[in-house]
Amino acid sequence: MNIILLGPPGAGKGTQASRLEADRGMVQLSTGDMLRAAVKAGSPVGLQAKAVMEAGELVSDAIVSALIGERLDAGAGSGAIFDGYPRTAAQAEALDLLLAERGQTLDHVIELEVDEDALVERIVGRFTCANCGEGYHDRFKRPAVEGTCDVCGHHEFKRRPDDNEATVRTRMTEYRAKTAPIIPIYEGRGLLRRVDGMADIRHVTESIEAILGPA
Repeated sequence: MNIILLGPPGAGKGTQASRLEADRGMVQLSTGDMLRAAVKAGSPVGLQAKAVMEAGELVSDAIVSALIGERLDAGAGSGAIFDGYPRTAAQAEALDLLLAERGQTLDHVIELEVDEDALVERIVGRFTCANCGEGYHDRFKRPAVEGTCDVCGHHEFKRRPDDNEATVRTRMTEYRAKTAPIIPIYEGRGLLRRVDGMADIRHVTESIEAILGPA
């Protein structure tokens, strides 16, 4: 089974992809992570990408498609979860071709819908233990004892520097601009389903499982 997970940064795609990997043996294919891994490994596609990036240019659709193809050929468990790809109509066509060449199809496109203001609050308020990485939130999940991690007892916490309102709203705008062109493509093919990304994590997982059907 091959699916696309859509949603802006902070919508919970990573969390849900991790659950699908654990529960179904699927593999999350995040183009950003794959690009970094290919460059580090020095694969043919990685060397191409490295040369482009060192020249200060954007990695082309052709290179990204080759990267996806390379990863699919290496095996994707019980299916692939595409995260961050496709972002354009051209990439959507390329993905169809990549799958068809391997006798595969795209089964579902799931968009995690979010409320922008609520998502900003969710992201801006989060922080983690500097020692063990346990996650907290200013409003929704504070340590039981103020200033002390519930898990390891550490007293230092950290926040991601880009977890601020201006940056989050910019990422939301970029997501809408990049994703808008591909939504009608998958709607027209009857593949697109929407899930309330603002619901609790368990409910979101259950909604996705209902769409995918039995493992």
